[in-house]
Amino acid sequence: MPSPIDYSAAGTVFNMQRYSIHDGPGIRTIVFLKGCPLSCLWCCNPESQNPKPEVMYQASLCIHCGKCIKACKFGAIDPQNAGLLDHTKCVACGECVNVCPAGALTMKGQRLTVEQVIQELKRDEINYRRSGGGITLSGGEPLLQSGFAVELLKACHAKGWHTAIETTAYASAEAIETVFPFIDLALLDIKSLNNEIHRKVTGVSNEIILKNAKRISELTETVVRVPTIPGVNASPEGISAICEFVLTLHRVKTVHLLPYHTYGENKYDLLGREYLMDANVSLSAEDAEQLKQIVESYGLNCVIGG
Repeated sequence: MPSPIDYSAAGTVFNMQRYSIHDGPGIRTIVFLKGCPLSCLWCCNPESQNPKPEVMYQASLCIHCGKCIKACKFGAIDPQNAGLLDHTKCVACGECVNVCPAGALTMKGQRLTVEQVIQELKRDEINYRRSGGGITLSGGEPLLQSGFAVELLKACHAKGWHTAIETTAYASAEAIETVFPFIDLALLDIKSLNNEIHRKVTGVSNEIILKNAKRISELTETVVRVPTIPGVNASPEGISAICEFVLTLHRVKTVHLLPYHTYGENKYDLLGREYLMDANVSLSAEDAEQLKQIVESYGLNCVIGG
């Protein structure tokens, strides 16, 4: 019998992106969950890292009406502060967001139940069925909210929707065994096989990731994704090491190379944080093609961009 579904299970979601065509087959909705154990220097979703809701401030929209100052009970708003918010004092109660008439203050992250998420996803149910699409969990690291993730995935399967996950694989063995029986496709990030480099650019060791990657590839169809970052892994040696590891995985035949971009750089300002990557670092189309040829020389399919 199918496992019962707890539609009251709640998780912290910071975005639901409709009509995606790059994160699994067909037309998909990406459900972004808050929280990530990694702090990749190039992260394009910095609002995903903190597991708790956060307030973002866009100065260009602010009309300096002062309503947020009166609404904040914690003294976290100072108009003399370039970023307006003191994030060490802000508890993300949302009172300032509620009174902001210009939309300069926005809340990233809200507690939603499985039932609430499913009701939102049902808006595109016909697209999933016609295109062979479905739902992709992303983040952050969705496995940090494994209890919520598994109930949501079970509910999606009950609807007949294809399920996918974008994951760093940095999670407990229990989370892997609980969640992946309900995953149809894993989009698995591998940053570097060099543990010293991995620690430097993500803040964590790659040992758990590599161990979990092997188990994930045994449990479901898996595609390896590599954010190709100059100075980190965008070299013949770096990509070759990743390919050699991929060949040890269970039936993994495809690697996506994801060239470095700065699309999320402005979000750091909105969160009052510094963007630590060199924004001038880039990967040329010619360099990306050379790395693709290396991947293909290992007998693997390769897609630039994923």
